[in-house]
Amino acid sequence: MIRFTVERIACLSDNYVFLILVDDADGPTATAIVDPAEVEPVVAALDRLGRTPTHILNTHHHPDHVGGNLALKARYGLTIVGPAADRSRIPGIDLALGQDDSYDLGGAIARVIDVPGHTSGHIAFHFERHGALFCGDTLFALGCGRVFEGTMPQMWQSLLKLRELPDDTMVYCAHEYTASNARFARAIDPSNPALAARAEDVARARAADIPTVPSRLGDEKLTNPFLRADDPVLAATMGLAGRAPEDVFAAVRGAKDRA
Repeated sequence: MIRFTVERIACLSDNYVFLILVDDADGPTATAIVDPAEVEPVVAALDRLGRTPTHILNTHHHPDHVGGNLALKARYGLTIVGPAADRSRIPGIDLALGQDDSYDLGGAIARVIDVPGHTSGHIAFHFERHGALFCGDTLFALGCGRVFEGTMPQMWQSLLKLRELPDDTMVYCAHEYTASNARFARAIDPSNPALAARAEDVARARAADIPTVPSRLGDEKLTNPFLRADDPVLAATMGLAGRAPEDVFAAVRGAKDRA
């Protein structure tokens, strides 16, 4: 029996790095660092847990996701796994993966999902058996990443891939943006009761300095406007009734960029 545990590490001003701890009956089989923004908090967490890392899993090339790659690889001799479409921009990469590739992390199997848009080579790691999605900056709690290198239709299609996953999937996104995302979502989707209730929960949590990540994908489907661009109610609220979901998504993302 494989035991799959995730530890959250706060880094920089609002980043999260995750440790995936995989164990069997005999002890640890793998320890992966997801998107190491910096070194010191990661080393401190590993020391506290008594773990030696075996892998880094990178979702994309931005410095606040790969900043610790080379120093951690030099310290621990670990294997760096990242996106094939962005191989040249992932420091120290050993293994490049793309859509529907599988990776065995000490007995926990990740399926890779290509999710371009935020960057051209962004990927997500879905551990289906363990109900965990590591999605970098593609999907946030109540939000999504800015579209820097891709197109709006491309980002919408990437989000649809993630929306297809089971409702009980836990979404491990890379930033604590939920409070500002909630305020924006309420402004453009004021008649959504599930969103209203969630926004109140988020406000209480953040006032108490409680993290809002991970979130449940089923809740994102109900409340995250970036996953609901094909909802006629949201389209009408945006003044885009009858328009293609890609157009609605672009309008929502554009409004958030200007907020």
